[in-house]
Amino acid sequence: MISVERVVMVRRPLAEVVAYLEDFGRAEQWDPGTVRCVRLDDGPVRVGARWRNTSRFRGRTTELRYELVVRESARLVFVGENKTVTALDDLRFTEEGTATRLTYRASLRFKGLARLAAPFLGGEFERLADGVVDRLPVAAEAWRS
Repeated sequence: MISVERVVMVRRPLAEVVAYLEDFGRAEQWDPGTVRCVRLDDGPVRVGARWRNTSRFRGRTTELRYELVVRESARLVFVGENKTVTALDDLRFTEEGTATRLTYRASLRFKGLARLAAPFLGGEFERLADGVVDRLPVAAEAWRS
């Protein structure tokens, strides 16, 4: 398994940051690996909402189906899956004055033969996580509900 964690400060109130990030379709704006992310169901975002995420990693494109599995006032958890990997994005929010401290944890569990590559991919995922740190605050602070 590969896991990365980053802490990001966003200069917006907690409720606004959660409202922005609960729609995983916005990953196109803040996740440097996401090429496209499309909602697969309708209505308000709720537990069980689903997205098809197309990502590019090491020159290859892959699709994962993501689902929102935890939606709390200060926590969001998304699980993405395809035949070679299960991805878990766990976002925890803490109010700090008028800003929000976001602890972002991403874990990838590879399946089958893809497990053999996992030990060699950690550095790439660390770089992607650094990209999230650069992009997410800018995107969230620019968003208007």
